[in-house]
Amino acid sequence: MKCPFCNNENTRVIDSRPAEENNSIRRRRICDGCGRRFTTYEKIETIPLIVIKKDNNRETFDRQKIEAGVLRACHKRPVSAEAITKLVDSVENEIFSKADKEIPSDVIGELVMNKLKDLDAVAYVRFASVYREFKDINTFMDELKKVIVSSEGE
Repeated sequence: MKCPFCNNENTRVIDSRPAEENNSIRRRRICDGCGRRFTTYEKIETIPLIVIKKDNNRETFDRQKIEAGVLRACHKRPVSAEAITKLVDSVENEIFSKADKEIPSDVIGELVMNKLKDLDAVAYVRFASVYREFKDINTFMDELKKVIVSSEGE
């Protein structure tokens, strides 16, 4: 592994530990040339997953799209970055555990919404309003009523 600071090819691992719920390994390294330390992550390489969009186009799965949508939904909400990362990790793990090579985008959207509902009701409604393409205030109100009823039942 090349040092990101001086490009020296002689680096050593000084510490390894599991990361991301045992889905990767975090390694601390030291450069034999400049003596600086840096971190690398090792992940299992998976077969690319194809997402079937609403218009039946296909594209490769992109975790960053889920992160971006969840971040927008959680904007100015009391939701930590760690909670968002855990939610996205959970969605990604669930998707890859299905062992399908193709997955419809609506399945991914529903997974995200179900997890957001438990995390933050406002973020859930924000995400749902974009994802379900609410056409008018009545559709929006119907979704709000569902959230209110489900939170009263808890």
